[in-house]
Amino acid sequence: MPRPLDLVPTPPPLLDEVGKAILRQLQEDGRRSYTAIAAAVGLSEAAVRQRVKGLVDGGVLQVVAVTDPLTLGFGVMAGVGIRVTGDARRVADALSEIDEVDYCVLTTGRFDIQLELVCRDNEHLLTVINDRVRGVPGVRETETSMYLRVHKQTYNYGTP
Repeated sequence: MPRPLDLVPTPPPLLDEVGKAILRQLQEDGRRSYTAIAAAVGLSEAAVRQRVKGLVDGGVLQVVAVTDPLTLGFGVMAGVGIRVTGDARRVADALSEIDEVDYCVLTTGRFDIQLELVCRDNEHLLTVINDRVRGVPGVRETETSMYLRVHKQTYNYGTP
């Protein structure tokens, strides 16, 4: 199971140029063979396999399937800013349990928590916000912004 992103400053993992090149290969095509990656980065297949295992074991890399919500019948995406009373971490833990929440972060500024929701339609969004999000103890106020179109969504952190 993916672990929450800890945004507290920590020393960056030691990732050399070859490690970044391997990551770029996998970001372009997560099903790319070790043989193909090896040819692209100049290592043996065994060395690439070992490097990828080290990246996974070190928590630098997660191998997951990313779906397109629109093709799966989820036509509504929205961002929700939330103000809370009490411990924002407990509220975030509870909100993270809602299936339609695909992104939950503690923030500073206007909101204590930001969510991203993926729903089938407007009625589904209304139900999730009204019945589930606002039903979490500690949720004081919500502000929802529906996404009209996603122009960019990437997962290529650390490999510019």
